[in-house]
Amino acid sequence: MTLPNQLTILRLFLTAIFVMARESSLTWGATVAAAAFATAIITDYLDGVIARRTGTETDFGRLMDPLADKVLIAAALVCLTWSHDIPAWAAIILISRDFLITGLRQLALSHGTVLAADPAGKTKTASQMIMIGFFLLRDAAGDFSGIGLWPLWVLSIGQILVAASVLLSIYSGWRYARAHWSVVVRSGRS
Repeated sequence: MTLPNQLTILRLFLTAIFVMARESSLTWGATVAAAAFATAIITDYLDGVIARRTGTETDFGRLMDPLADKVLIAAALVCLTWSHDIPAWAAIILISRDFLITGLRQLALSHGTVLAADPAGKTKTASQMIMIGFFLLRDAAGDFSGIGLWPLWVLSIGQILVAASVLLSIYSGWRYARAHWSVVVRSGRS
């Protein structure tokens, strides 16, 4: 198994560690969760870079890399909903958008068309990473400082990041669906 594929599998294990640490009552659980999430993000970056530079891209990697990303993000969103950091409706929008775009890509693939990623989708992903990272770092800082109640300005930043992620998710999903609507129309005829 190639190193990039091993990093993808590692990301799935890190996701499990992230969830267990985040949902545990361990004293340093928030810090372990933040570290696991950060390490998972680094493996996401590295597996793609290594695969392209060494020419070791595989079908396994093409399938599992984006799937591992979606599992990591969905797990983080569910955990943040559970802890009341983000509202459930926001998590549902963010996760549903990814499922719908994945479905559109699969539909296109069944007709022999590969749909490339959209730059707005990359911006959406970055906004989600920043939002999730904000909440994880805030909670990890709470492990060190003992702060349980955060000032209003910290809470406001979190809500602004949630709103930005939701808006970018809706916009990028709409943009992607509009650009590739012909795939939906074509599949409805066959």
